[in-house]
Amino acid sequence: MSRIYLDHASTTPMRPEVLEVMLPFLKEQYGNPSSIYGEGRDARKALDQARDKLAKALGASPREIVFTSGGSEADNFAIKGAAFALRDRGNHIITSAIEHHAVYNTCRYLEKHGFRITVLPVDSYGLEDPADVEAALIPETNLVSIMHANNEIGTIQPITEISKTLRERKVLFHTDAVQTVGHIPVNVQELGVDLLSLSAHKFYGPKGVGALYVRRGVRLDPLIHGGAQEHNRRAGTENVAGIVGMAEALELAVEEMDKEAQRQRELRDRLIKGIMERIPHTRLNGHPTKRLPGNVSVCFEFIEGESLLLNLDMQGIAASSGSACTSGSLEPSHVLLALGLPHEIAHGSLRVTLGRDTTAADIDAVMEVLPGTVDKLRQRSPLYDADALRKAH
Repeated sequence: MSRIYLDHASTTPMRPEVLEVMLPFLKEQYGNPSSIYGEGRDARKALDQARDKLAKALGASPREIVFTSGGSEADNFAIKGAAFALRDRGNHIITSAIEHHAVYNTCRYLEKHGFRITVLPVDSYGLEDPADVEAALIPETNLVSIMHANNEIGTIQPITEISKTLRERKVLFHTDAVQTVGHIPVNVQELGVDLLSLSAHKFYGPKGVGALYVRRGVRLDPLIHGGAQEHNRRAGTENVAGIVGMAEALELAVEEMDKEAQRQRELRDRLIKGIMERIPHTRLNGHPTKRLPGNVSVCFEFIEGESLLLNLDMQGIAASSGSACTSGSLEPSHVLLALGLPHEIAHGSLRVTLGRDTTAADIDAVMEVLPGTVDKLRQRSPLYDADALRKAH
């Protein structure tokens, strides 16, 4: 039996077309883009072309794109860079309770350096209320960071509505768009954001490369000091091969986006319907419609998510319980707890995220094994009493 990979929110396989455009820069075209001789100029040209592609895909200008080592660095650069650059104006930062740890832990780090952090709650679907953001603003607020869509539950946030208030109050707005770029339309002008993070390996590009959109005129303290690369904003010799691959991957993703998103929505809804109809005592996490096309997040009562993942893995299905960045933690997901779920239910989470290669046959294969696997684990649980539950209903 061939394996079924259903953890595309964690990472995606690199497309063959992406590897093909990268190979020359891993072999014969090895020049340093900061060098002035021919090899360096060739590398600089490739870098400039990649920057143009990224800018076009995001509705930005090329000078507003800063290349990074990935989404986590982009988040750190945006938040720390804005916080320290604007410290003379205020020391207050607003974020949400369901942010990725690259944002959440960065804000907690800044707390140790004298910044005040307000963590806003979300509703039971994981949605942030723009009115809550506005109510939390104080004269000392210099930055708000709200993710575009959540990596665990797939809920898409009302970024455009939030940005209108912040623009009026002249407060910088950062969004972590790592899960959305390449999957749903992302235009920085329409969203109204000042800073936006993305990561190549989430849309079939290489790992270890990402970017930060920085709106023209926004001041950031550098995160990495050294040379004058990236217009003095991010020191270090650029990862030319990775950047070229990222630009190619994003260009391809944008071309196919509408058709692929609709295809994944249909498969997503088919899987959700099957799970909710065939497996009792199950909760859908996240908003039923305002969610990423390929995201399915559920909690099964009376079982441990880790045991479920191991059982699925033995049956050839790769899935997750949430963010790969917290897979070693014994604590339940902070995202699920923020939705109001009790610990014992949050521990029984399963996240299935679809991709370009996911088929209807894959969904059917999951539904062939998932109900029985959940039932088997429940029969072993001291918390599960099937007879009592049937009588209660």
